[in-house]
Order: sequence, then structure tokens, then C-alpha cells
Amino acid sequence: MRTPVFELHIQPMFRSIDRAHMTFFTDLWDYDSVVANADDILSRIDGTGMPPDETGGPWPDEWIAVFRRWHASGHKRLQLGTATFAFSHTGPNNSVTATGTLPAAGFNGWLQLEKETDTAKTYVLYYEAPDTPVPGTPPAFALKERYPDSDTRSVFARDSTGVQQLH
Repeated sequence: MRTPVFELHIQPMFRSIDRAHMTFFTDLWDYDSVVANADDILSRIDGTGMPPDETGGPWPDEWIAVFRRWHASGHKRLQLGTATFAFSHTGPNNSVTATGTLPAAGFNGWLQLEKETDTAKTYVLYYEAPDTPVPGTPPAFALKERYPDSDTRSVFARDSTGVQQLH
């Protein structure tokens, strides 16, 4: 069974209403805050009827099991990758491309739309480590996201070196 990852499996389970009601205690969308308070969070969601019905209702048993497994397995999270980014316009599409080499064999990488506003969109490059080390040479990658050329917003890319404007 796959090890749960904070950005993929844990953070999305915390609804905005959960976050708003827990700001006195912790920021449920912040990895470090959730790790630091994982035992307390688990005690609140595990069989206590928390969150209460008037604020979204308790988590399903499956969500609690995923959180418990994530906590017990060491709080896995994604890594920010490093790449060379390019913006291009071909036919009816704009493209954002990230090229580079994964940190080790067995890693996965992808571009993800992280944020959109009326004037800009930001992509982030993530790496996910395998649950167990994989022998071999780190592979090269070329990751591409396409969107319609009618979208004329500014485009930014974020990786481990920071944020850069592409278009």
C-alpha cells in the first residue's frame, strides 16, 4: 500500500472550515504545524465526533485511517524539484515545459498548477520519493503543461530555486 503524502492525501482532507476553526491551535494547511501537532489532531478526529456536525462533521473512518498511516509512517511529503523552465506558443496552445534530471531512480516528478488569479498563474514542480530506494541512474525528465492560447495571463514557475516569470 502506498505511503500517504501530505500534499496529496493529508492537506486536502482538511476543509477550509476545519482550518478556520482550528487557527487558535494550528494551521492545518501547513506541513510543519500539522507534524508538530499530529498526535493532538489524531486525538481530536479519532472517535470523538470532531469536527462537530455544525462545522462540517466528523471525518469518515477511511480519512482517519489515512491520517493515522501517514503519521505512523514518518510524515511523508513532496519535495520541490529543480528544472529549467520554458514557455512556448504552438498553434492553439501555450505550453510550460520543465526539463531536468530527477534526484534518484524511482522518483516521480510533475508540474502542478498551484495558484491562479485573474492576471497570473503559477506552476510548481514537485518530486515524490519512492517508498523504498530504487537502484539505478536518475532519469532525465521533460514535463509539459498545455493550456489554450486564449489565456493571456502571466505565467510563473516555482521550484526549489524560487519563482520565475516565464511569460
